[in-house]
Amino acid sequence: MHLNYLALAVPFFLTFIGLEYLVARKNGKTYFKFNDSITNLSVGIAERLLDMFTVGIFYFVYDYLYRHFAIFDIKSSVLLWVALLICTDFIWYWYHRLAHEVTVFWCAHVVHHQSEEFNYTVSARITVFQAFIRTGFWAILPVIGFPPAMITSMLLVHGLYPFFIHTRTIGKLGILEYILVTPSHHRVHHASNPQYLDKNYGDVFIIWDKLFGTFVKEEEEPVYGLTKPLESNSFLWQHFHFILEMLYSARQAKGWRNKLRVVFGKPDNVDPEARKILEDKFLLRNPHATETPKLFNYVLWQIVATLMVLFSFLLLEHYVPVFIQVCVTLLILLTLINCGAIMEQKNWVFYLEYARYLVLCVAGYYCWPHPALPCAAALIMITAFYFQSHLKEHYLRLVYGYYRS
Repeated sequence: MHLNYLALAVPFFLTFIGLEYLVARKNGKTYFKFNDSITNLSVGIAERLLDMFTVGIFYFVYDYLYRHFAIFDIKSSVLLWVALLICTDFIWYWYHRLAHEVTVFWCAHVVHHQSEEFNYTVSARITVFQAFIRTGFWAILPVIGFPPAMITSMLLVHGLYPFFIHTRTIGKLGILEYILVTPSHHRVHHASNPQYLDKNYGDVFIIWDKLFGTFVKEEEEPVYGLTKPLESNSFLWQHFHFILEMLYSARQAKGWRNKLRVVFGKPDNVDPEARKILEDKFLLRNPHATETPKLFNYVLWQIVATLMVLFSFLLLEHYVPVFIQVCVTLLILLTLINCGAIMEQKNWVFYLEYARYLVLCVAGYYCWPHPALPCAAALIMITAFYFQSHLKEHYLRLVYGYYRS
């Protein structure tokens, strides 16, 4: 069988998340919060899912640049693998630093810093937008002359290390603190304490921060998250809130120079009032929200089921038709939106079930194109519409433990 063994990354990371949770619990530490961990995993699921479609594009870019613009003809050797590691980490430092210093890049990177906790689930907070921007920076590597196969292999290894530095269960690591980016260094990076802001950008080696003056030791206990907390579990709002804030601020700015300063200047140029204005317009918080065990259980089982589907989908991707790949992708994304909206306790989550049902019916008909299937599906849908008010009431009681029209 032609399996995609990169899918094993899913149970690998989940195992370490589970171990970290057990260690923290044994030590009496509350490093995990339900809503925070679920939103972190949701972002990670979406990125891993969409990466299946984008990784081929990234390889094509590297291959095209290598074949047409490579300055040197680099062959694989131990020293050149070391050189590639150093080059990759150096480029990462500047990508990461500019992601904090340029508004349009911060739009993609801000999602990684929204969590107010710091544990292995936070490492999952990478968006596909961020992946595209990083590819733009790493595109210099094939131009230098590194072969695409070397680059993609190195990026897999280089991308594995940062997972292990997103933790509070590991203290300082002695002499390694002078060489590598450690959990202690990265805790500083994720902190919103004034003295820690925009520090410790390194990914594997801490030397770049020390060389370019962005290094700070962990001394005071970090406070994690954004300087202005997002206070939302919405999957969509987490991804798009700062893009909307940037566009709103650019629209309000007078003159093209000021508009460009908003987009390509520092994130501080974004109107600080923009978020509240946009939240009032788009987020529509539920003032009566109360967390219940039913809500937690429903969301938890959806995430567990989604992770199982994701793992199977990635492992067997070479045997899944493109149309079914699209359907599974839509189904997973709708489920992640559903989970975020449930934690926000929106009543409109009921209507997302129609969308998920429709995707399942379309996928089912593709696999079994028998006239009986669409007829049965249509009959069920008509019945659901007829009894919609009763179904919605029972659904909201099931999910939230109450019904509010």
